[in-house]
This record gives sequence, C-alpha cells and structure tokens, in this order.
Amino acid sequence: MKTVLKIDSSLFGENGVSSQLNQKVVAELSEKYSDLAVINRSFSEQAIPHLDGDWIQALSTPEASRSAEQQKKVDFSDGLINEVKQADILVIGLPMYNFNIPSMLKAWIDHIARAGVTFKYTEQGPVGLLNGKQVYLVTTRGGVHKDSARDTQIQFVTTFLNFIGLTEIEVVYAEALNMQGHREPSIARAEQQIAELVR
Repeated sequence: MKTVLKIDSSLFGENGVSSQLNQKVVAELSEKYSDLAVINRSFSEQAIPHLDGDWIQALSTPEASRSAEQQKKVDFSDGLINEVKQADILVIGLPMYNFNIPSMLKAWIDHIARAGVTFKYTEQGPVGLLNGKQVYLVTTRGGVHKDSARDTQIQFVTTFLNFIGLTEIEVVYAEALNMQGHREPSIARAEQQIAELVR
C-alpha cells in the first residue's frame, strides 16, 4: 500500500486551482496504485499556527517539565511531522501569493524542520532524515514567472525539501491564470503534465 500526504495550502480550499490539480495528482496515483491511502491536510479547514517564542519554548522544554499547554503545542507539531513520516508520496499545492508561498505553508515548514527528527547536524553538515519519498509540487500563478528571477518559490521549497532528505521532486506549473485567454489552456497543460509524470 502507498500512502499519500496531500497538502492544500490555497486560501480558497477545494475551489483553489492548486487544490484541484492536487486532486488530479491523487486521481492519477489511484490509477497507478491499486491500494492508495490519502492523508488530507487542508490549511483552509485547519489553520497552521505560526511559531512564536512560546512555541519554541514548548519544543525545547523536556517532556517531563512541560505544562499541559506546552504539550498541546508539541503534539500538534509532532502530528504534522508524523504525517510526513507516514507518507510515501507528498503532493503539495503551491499557489503564489505576492511572489511567495502561502504563509501557512511557511508555518508548516517551520513545524516540520526539527533537528534530530527530520534532519541532523554532522561534521560534514546537515543531513536529512526523511528519505525515499516522492514529492509533487503543484504551483499556480496568476502571471508568468517560471525561470525568472521572480520565481523564488520553487528554489525555496526544493531547498527545504532537500534539507530534510526529500530529493525526488517533480514540479507542475499552471501559470497565467489571471491573464485573459490563458487560464483554461494552462490548466489543461498542467493536467497533461500530471498524467505524464505519474504514469
């Protein structure tokens, strides 16, 4: 059995184009694998809190010394990490908001990046601990940014994924969604790309 973690980070939930294309990836994976389990994580339904000083303090406090509120914070972060650990495949919706990733996706990254759990420091530098997983990044943009200096999203996200050991990454682009006459053809091309990548 294969387990998929599907992350929809669109503010528009299931109506977001990235969420719809994420679902297309899962549908194609269902065709490829007869036994597929899907963990759904939609930020529009359950917000991802941004880390603050209290959260960092909770994570750095020994378990025996944590307050109930601190343990609640740690449990939430642990839950996000465990979802990634359980998954064989990650499908991450990556809409572009103001030239960057959604802020809750950045918050999710901050929860996932934990020394000794998802990466470790060695004499040779950091080593990722979450290996052997396939990742599909589905990025949607109102304009056209691919291969330009404005496209900082993909570099940032792939750098983080590599840092925690995830190097098998495919990127699907759906651009020009807010440009007249381009939306439907762009979505169709993205769907075709998904079919070819998953096949």
